[in-house]
Amino acid sequence: MSLPLLPGNNFNRNVGRENFHRSQHWGICNNVRMLVTEDKPGIGGHPMLGLKVKPKYTEYPQGEGADVPSWIAFDKQVLSFDAYLEDEVTEKRQENYRIRYYKIYFYPEDDTIEVNEPVVINSGLPQGIFIRRHRICLPPPDDDRFYNVHHFNINIDVVFYGRTFKIYDCDSFTKNFLRKIGIKVNPPGHRPEDPYIKMRREVLESVDPYRPYQSFDTLRQFLEYDGKVLRFFCLWDDSASLFGDHRELILHYFLSDDTVEIKELLHHNSGRDAMSVFLRRSKLPKYGPPGVYQPGQLTERAVLNVYGDLGDQQPVNGYLLDKHQLGKQDQEFYKDSDLSVGATINVWGRKVLLCDCDEYTKSYYKAKYGIENFPSISIKAPPPPKIDRKFPPYNGFGSEEDSLRTCIGLVPTPHRKNFKKFMEEDSYGYVSNILRYFAKMITDKCADVDRLFVISYFLSDDTLSVFEPIERNSGNAGGMFLKRIRVKKPGQEIFKSELSEYIKAEELYVGATVNVNGYLFLLLNADEYTLNYMEKNTDRFPFSNINLALQKLKETESKSREIKQIFSAADCKHTKVVDYNTFRDILMNITDGKLIDQEIITISRHYQLPVIVDTDLTALMSQVHEKFKKNMFENFDRLIFTCLYEDREKKHILPTKDVKRLCKSARLPLSDELLVELLSRFEDSEKQINYEAFFSALNWRMNPMPEYQSPPYLKEKCEDIWLGMPSPVPVKYIRYLALLKDVYGLEDE
Repeated sequence: MSLPLLPGNNFNRNVGRENFHRSQHWGICNNVRMLVTEDKPGIGGHPMLGLKVKPKYTEYPQGEGADVPSWIAFDKQVLSFDAYLEDEVTEKRQENYRIRYYKIYFYPEDDTIEVNEPVVINSGLPQGIFIRRHRICLPPPDDDRFYNVHHFNINIDVVFYGRTFKIYDCDSFTKNFLRKIGIKVNPPGHRPEDPYIKMRREVLESVDPYRPYQSFDTLRQFLEYDGKVLRFFCLWDDSASLFGDHRELILHYFLSDDTVEIKELLHHNSGRDAMSVFLRRSKLPKYGPPGVYQPGQLTERAVLNVYGDLGDQQPVNGYLLDKHQLGKQDQEFYKDSDLSVGATINVWGRKVLLCDCDEYTKSYYKAKYGIENFPSISIKAPPPPKIDRKFPPYNGFGSEEDSLRTCIGLVPTPHRKNFKKFMEEDSYGYVSNILRYFAKMITDKCADVDRLFVISYFLSDDTLSVFEPIERNSGNAGGMFLKRIRVKKPGQEIFKSELSEYIKAEELYVGATVNVNGYLFLLLNADEYTLNYMEKNTDRFPFSNINLALQKLKETESKSREIKQIFSAADCKHTKVVDYNTFRDILMNITDGKLIDQEIITISRHYQLPVIVDTDLTALMSQVHEKFKKNMFENFDRLIFTCLYEDREKKHILPTKDVKRLCKSARLPLSDELLVELLSRFEDSEKQINYEAFFSALNWRMNPMPEYQSPPYLKEKCEDIWLGMPSPVPVKYIRYLALLKDVYGLEDE
């Protein structure tokens, strides 16, 4: 019974083979039948018994780790060997052979070899790549194989295409690599010296050079300081010469070659021609101008006339250089150590003062010379005395600005208005930028004593207009009293050279007296926008500054108890508030008239009792519809569709803030106060609004409301008497206890 077909139980070598062909040992080469090779395998391509297969590439010992091919394991690794070659020289009698040094590079990834000869300057030999990178065959009779890593070591000879290279050393990486693969590295050998180079060096050492001058290494200085420049700000005082003045200069010192360049700073309308440079880039001598030298007098090398007059009789081929530099002209140039802030340098006979330098120059001197202090000197010349330009007086034709423009230029140009101020202060939207004051005329005429006016000041162009409200049976026509125009201040000369001064917004406040073209007006009150504007701009309107007004009240702190008793007596019903007229009279008495009406209004507005205004919904909707009609706003259906999109849960309600945002995005022609009051009328307890009902009520075409009746101006008259004139009161009631607590620190008892 045969053994089972398992590993170790069968010794038949043909188990598992599929090819049993005979290998061909004969072939045809150049039409001749011949034995191709002796290394042909046997049956089926397997080697025959006793046949040693020669490896085609280097076989490296197996180590631990992943088994990867050599072209991956030895990628970018090179073995470097130092070798020399004795090259025979037959055409020169000075030498028989020449030693040439090479670098042999072996690439273990594919067993390729490259031979390179380092370049020697002025050798006269073609050097560089001697043998390009490829696999090199062994010398005969083993020319059917190639060099591998085992053929290289120190102190051995390798033959490449008939040339014998003697390896005498290698680098440390190559030594470690050879030791790791099991090769015993030989000790380094001796590199012989080329006899011709040795002979040339001995000749040069025994003969004095023809050019014995000391050589300076300027290349190192150039490579270290290239692009680095020291900059000084200078001043040349040329005022002593005719038509001379102070000249501002900039000195550039180039550290790469110790050269100097000077440029001049020419200001606008200086009257001088624009020059590229004041001094072109060159070395600057310290003691210049040294004079005019003959051609060839300033040179690095001096030629000695040792032949005398022999050169005239017969040609002389030869010259001798001055070895001791006896006739050389010495010149001393400025260095970086000679330049410092405050020093005076000589620029070809001109005394230039170094006044200041830039930050890089300061850091350079601080790092190299340890200089810490750099006191700068002002290079600005004192300004010439300013001559006031005098203009002829105003002649009465046209405006003062137009007459002045005819004196400034030959061709008259119109006066340029402040367009930036006009764009910033012009009215837009609900911001009017108009200050309106309620005033009365100060006059001795009995017919004009009771006349009331509205003075409007336009911030965009500082113009002023006066309007008289129309009142029936008053005996006055009313209407426009003064059209919009700039009003001059009184007491100015008419025909003068200077421009007239006009009334400014800072001069208008409640309690002030304004002279408008000879008519005196007393400002009694201002509208809400004007008071808010003045309180927001307290730097321009100091009487609207609550802190300054309270500071005046604190000066009467010694009478604080009496003041509290006066307020308590005025508040007989103990409501903790007093009306405006009583409050004004009390403040006027306790401050002895130091507070003006504008300051009293500022204090009253700060401590006023909030007034809740309950407007009828019908009147409110009539006012809103009037706004929509004037602006032809009808996009209510689009607003409802937008709300439906925002209403994800389809409850037909949205938060008040979302409805307000949609109204803002749709640009409803309503002010913020009116919109907030309108939304408050339609919101529920959870601050949500039924948007369909809200926008349907706003639709002035589908749901018309009665026509809005605006109250006539000054129709309502206050029952209180202020200065004997009926006038609207800015504040109804004032919380005097809060005032006493903030000013005097008095608490309620």
